[in-house]
Amino acid sequence: MNGNHSRQGRNARRRLMAMLVVVAPLTFAARGVAQERGDPMAATVAQTFTMIERSFVDLADAMPAESYGFKPTTGEFKDVRAFGEQVKHVACANFAFFNEIEKKEPPSRCDAGGPSPARTKAEIMAYLRESFGYAQGVLRTMTPANALEPAGGPYGGESTRLGLTTLAVWHASDHYGQLVVYLRMNGIVPPASQRAR
Repeated sequence: MNGNHSRQGRNARRRLMAMLVVVAPLTFAARGVAQERGDPMAATVAQTFTMIERSFVDLADAMPAESYGFKPTTGEFKDVRAFGEQVKHVACANFAFFNEIEKKEPPSRCDAGGPSPARTKAEIMAYLRESFGYAQGVLRTMTPANALEPAGGPYGGESTRLGLTTLAVWHASDHYGQLVVYLRMNGIVPPASQRAR
């Protein structure tokens, strides 16, 4: 009886060791992938932020450079920003929201495009891409432990890191919807709405 238990114990230890030999490398590999992708909290929010980033950048790029000064004139469009001004405003706001998350001084006057000297389509597009890249970098630092840390300022009010990130998604989405109208008034179907061919 004791010999049988002893043999079963040795067999169980061997199976456990064999399993560890197989599972340990997989565990380390999975941990490496998780670290590469960042925290699941950040990844969840980043997925939505990346969707609006792609849609917004593609839409901004679809408007010809000569139409970046376009403002609708028919309908109720008094005092609206030109297409390029809207794009620049979103870029400035991206910097502002994520500066506030990092407890840095945000750029001033994002309502008027902020301090960036960008004027041409190429310059504004570079500013826009830079703003989303910066935002994504800050977003990757969010974890369940810090997501509800107080953050805010003149652009987001008193909020949290997660709250300001959600506001940034809403803000870019709101302006995306406005600029879809501008694009369509210029006879251009927004890239995200074009049927795959």
